[in-house]
Amino acid sequence: MYRTRTLMLILPLALMAACSNPSATAPAGTGRDELAPAPTAAADQKAAAQLDVQRLQGNHWRLDSATDASGKRVDALFARADKPVTLDFKDGRLSVSNTCNRMGGGYTLDGGTLTVSPMASTMMACTDKALMALDQAVGTRLEGALKAELANQGQLTLRTAAGDVLVFTPEPTAETRYGGEGETVFIEVAAQTKPCSHPMIPNMQCLQTREVAFDDKGLKQGTPGAFENFYGTIEGYTHEDGVRNVVRVKRYKIANPPADASSVAYVLDMVVESETVGK
Repeated sequence: MYRTRTLMLILPLALMAACSNPSATAPAGTGRDELAPAPTAAADQKAAAQLDVQRLQGNHWRLDSATDASGKRVDALFARADKPVTLDFKDGRLSVSNTCNRMGGGYTLDGGTLTVSPMASTMMACTDKALMALDQAVGTRLEGALKAELANQGQLTLRTAAGDVLVFTPEPTAETRYGGEGETVFIEVAAQTKPCSHPMIPNMQCLQTREVAFDDKGLKQGTPGAFENFYGTIEGYTHEDGVRNVVRVKRYKIANPPADASSVAYVLDMVVESETVGK
């Protein structure tokens, strides 16, 4: 018996210096040139120079802390403790993941101001009320003009007009780690793994995979080949026994891999089809 659930996640949303007047005379004993900028101004200029579109796009930004104007933790933003709200910036679009629905909108970065346009989202209903509330908590805070700062440790701080402070920790994207955009491919993963031989791993179970092709309308093209052992891993993908998936992944070439390692890395982009297969 088959129970099919197709996830149509084609996302049209694609998701979503201060002036200073230093004293003309430096305090005795500082050794600072009278014409040198004040240390605070220099720090501000350095921070502004570090925060640019390239830095935003080169990382996933995972929510680490959130407080309101009174300093109280915004608990509504942490409905998924194991999967923090994550921001991704690409080609003028901001996407938000690990919420109930995928959310996104356009953005611009001008100096220290990040401006986010009203965001659209998918329309999936979540049974968990906290997850449903999470979408609203995110949407009301990530909209309009936000003051953006980059800390020395690399964390991104966004300050809302209402006084909320959101701090995000960077995690390099696959493009940053592997030095390129990668190739998009679709892979069908069979519902069951099978034993496979590996010189370094006894009793290894391999995913059974094959590549599939789609046209620009999302229709499958051609006839897929036979399933084969997949000896590597797909970063971000967790296989569930008895569930067949079609996944969209990015395939990256690894420069100078170790002698016993693969020269190719696979990173999950999205699950486009999922089917529970009865035994």
